[in-house]
Amino acid sequence: MLSVVIVGGLHADARKAAVGQLLADVPGSVVLHHDLATAATGTVVRTVRDATGILSAGEAPLVNDCACCALREDLVPELRRLDAAGTLRLAVVELWDSVEPKAMAEVVAAAGLTVTGVITAVDPALVLPYLGNGDDLADRGLAAAASDQRTVADTFARQLEYAPVLAVLDSPEADEEDRELLAQLHPTARRVPIREGEPTDEAGSRCPVRPSAHLPLARAALAGFDVESAAAAQHPACALLPAEADAHGVATLVWHRRRPFHPERLYEALEDITCAAARSRGRFWLADKPDVLLHWDAAGGALCVESAGPWLASLPDAAWDMVPPVRRAAAATDWHPEHGDCCQHLVFTSPGLDRDGLVRLLESCLLTDAEYAAGRAAWKRLPPAFDTLLEV
Repeated sequence: MLSVVIVGGLHADARKAAVGQLLADVPGSVVLHHDLATAATGTVVRTVRDATGILSAGEAPLVNDCACCALREDLVPELRRLDAAGTLRLAVVELWDSVEPKAMAEVVAAAGLTVTGVITAVDPALVLPYLGNGDDLADRGLAAAASDQRTVADTFARQLEYAPVLAVLDSPEADEEDRELLAQLHPTARRVPIREGEPTDEAGSRCPVRPSAHLPLARAALAGFDVESAAAAQHPACALLPAEADAHGVATLVWHRRRPFHPERLYEALEDITCAAARSRGRFWLADKPDVLLHWDAAGGALCVESAGPWLASLPDAAWDMVPPVRRAAAATDWHPEHGDCCQHLVFTSPGLDRDGLVRLLESCLLTDAEYAAGRAAWKRLPPAFDTLLEV
């Protein structure tokens, strides 16, 4: 059966280096790529190539004026065609710049094909510039649809944090701070070094295809991948957030409290909190919405806040059977006798992080002792400052 590995990332040079290394290292491998840059002409260009060059090329028409939708419609039939040939070991799906691996991994797995790896390729020297880039993808020519409202920063953050494997370019411009930032942003990822350019021998000729048994990127591509577990790891209720760290000028602050935020004070402090770190994420608890788990997701100076459903503590016992086991397990490890899983759990990662100042600012947004003692009925009467952000 054909194995499928998905390789993505906004760092195009790193991505191409990772794909080239997989072609060189895994006998019987091909790369399938959809170029969304041609979407303005009404089509998406698809190519299939192996280590010797292009094997086939074709076009997929846009679907609902959406290049990414065209990719979804065309990807599975092409992979099935490659699988049916029976001569290939690995199909490398090289995603176009802004396409996120989560959606494509789920499309491929839902079709019954075998996803054995998801890899995001990264140039460490570009992590902070991309994470701090609040430009809309559309303004950079990277939008996947006319309605695409994502930014460079939030797209890059999701690409980085979803993949269990990072192919890290050996960049001469990267320093210890760059590499430490990458390590703190995704500490559980397996980081595999790669070099730009195709492998060559001492005479400068391209190396022959090599067996994959002892090559780390090839092993990562074939190791196996669980789509459901990967999705659960991104859910704010059970995400594997980074731990406290401080090295090479980069720090990660984990802020965990058992008291809700005052909605107005938090709203007034949002800009300062959001801009305090290159990346922040987690879950939080608002006093006027005490039963709602809220997702905090910030990068590039922009914050996305959305409801992630109810806290488990607000559900009747009979409803717990409908909650995924991973969610129940995550809540059980952090259960409070009075508030259950309701809490603040926010993580901030950045070079030059002012930890003490950020903690003081966050603490000032919590309910005071008197406000907390007033109880839930009083909390719910507080001004609903977040209704506009949550589109309530």
